[in-house]
Amino acid sequence: MHQLTKHEKKIARVLIDKGADIEFKSALEQVDKVVSAWKQGRLNANTAYQQLYKKIEECEKQIGKRYNGITGGDYLLTVAGIYIDGQITEEDIKDFSEETRAVLNWLKANAEN
Repeated sequence: MHQLTKHEKKIARVLIDKGADIEFKSALEQVDKVVSAWKQGRLNANTAYQQLYKKIEECEKQIGKRYNGITGGDYLLTVAGIYIDGQITEEDIKDFSEETRAVLNWLKANAEN
């Protein structure tokens, strides 16, 4: 498997942080929808609380699966995952070496098939 250089790991860390931030934002938006529905009277407090708990649990599981405990050896696949999911773009990966970009593009192309 392709290994990132020390410089590329720094780039990857920034992109991983960007991906995590996007996922946190998405989770908060999902939670906000439940809270808004409760405030508007479309949900009672019990139902809203249960939905909030379930939504946070789902988001935590998804975020944790991708981001918890990753090390430098995991950075390439983590970046590939957020690239495949559309959280980062070709513009975001432009500072990687040509070889690393090729690997990321190959992984993305093959994930979509």
